[in-house]
Amino acid sequence: MSIKFGTDGIRGPVETDITPEVCLRIGHAAGIVLKEMGWETVLIGKDTRVSGYMLESALQAGFIAAGVNVRLLGPLPTPGVAYLTRSLRNQFGLVISASHNNYLDNGIKLFAGTGEKISKDAEKKIEKLLAGDLKPVKTADLGKARRFDESGDRYIEFCKSTVPADVSFESLRVVLDCANGACYKVSPSIFKELGAEIITIGAEPDGYNINQDCGSTNPQSAQDEVIKQRADFGIALDGDGDRVVLIDRDGNILDGDDIMYILAYANPNRTGQWSGIVGTAMTNLGFEEGVKKLGYKFKRASVGDKYVSQMLQKEGWMLGGEPSGHIICRDLVSTGDGTIAALKVISSLLMLEKDPKDILSNYTKMPQIIINVDVKNKDILSDSDIQKAIKEVESDITVGRVLARPSGTENKIRVMVESDDENAATKYATDIAKMFK
Repeated sequence: MSIKFGTDGIRGPVETDITPEVCLRIGHAAGIVLKEMGWETVLIGKDTRVSGYMLESALQAGFIAAGVNVRLLGPLPTPGVAYLTRSLRNQFGLVISASHNNYLDNGIKLFAGTGEKISKDAEKKIEKLLAGDLKPVKTADLGKARRFDESGDRYIEFCKSTVPADVSFESLRVVLDCANGACYKVSPSIFKELGAEIITIGAEPDGYNINQDCGSTNPQSAQDEVIKQRADFGIALDGDGDRVVLIDRDGNILDGDDIMYILAYANPNRTGQWSGIVGTAMTNLGFEEGVKKLGYKFKRASVGDKYVSQMLQKEGWMLGGEPSGHIICRDLVSTGDGTIAALKVISSLLMLEKDPKDILSNYTKMPQIIINVDVKNKDILSDSDIQKAIKEVESDITVGRVLARPSGTENKIRVMVESDDENAATKYATDIAKMFK
């Protein structure tokens, strides 16, 4: 069985790739590897996809066969599972989710006991075991499973604790879009208990509507509601809660670069562990120039919050993220957390007594055109004619960048062209995308 980890775990269509049989084997193989690393118990959380119940049972059986104990958390944001793996000690975590994809897909994300994504070495060991035969442990050594009903309450209290005691949300009206996903219970409770008036949308999951015309990948509903309700902020999370985009009171959408810039601007200490920021290959050049003017160092990691986290650890820095809305505030959390990022941005703005536009006017984004092209085989990216065309575009652009990369989660090639001339960027991106089509 050939199963490979991508940029964010294992993901694919439930009907063909992420089947119960596959998940049974993944649970078994992951259990063997992670038990050898010293963890006896796995925490399993999930989002609201209809397939989650089926896959949860299969994974549970696989882990028990490996002699690993299972604690079932129920629907919980990915960062909530990461938090609990770190807080409960001597456990590792698994999330059943395909993040921002629709309900036809599902996936698996694994966290080490530190609350960070498992290492590449651990992934390779799991892949190697999946290619061979797997046998259960002796009956006397089988794992045991039970429900853990406190998971949501613990995560709610943790999120609330990250807001400074002298910051009050009581004057705020907030539109909160939960993407009909894993945050639909916990995130509204967090903001309500902090005193904000909440208008909640995307909080009625039915197993099929996760990310459907809502959430961080479709923030227009939240944007419209902010204007209609005259709200102070809009918050749009994704299906598993590790991404966020914000909307200001004027209806402007703030992506991950904008969110990180506000956090960077609000931070008064720009030395030591706060001296640098990590972005990715997708981070806007304007953002890079903007944070350097604020006095920060800046480095780019490969696309994926796992790689952002790894570079943050390597550099010893605290803030990193992606334009998509994966924001890692390492002083608070070990992985991307949409709710924590939103809380920190809003708290910062309240303390500074500033609107987002007042801060964001200090940097200018470079026009960036992104086209996602559906492909049958992502290896087409290595075609000599396509590589030649990309090099020709790169030579034509005096200020800017060209990036064509395979999606780590879907059968797509993502084409990005950045240029100080928006018309030129649009033309070049379209030309390259046509070659893939």
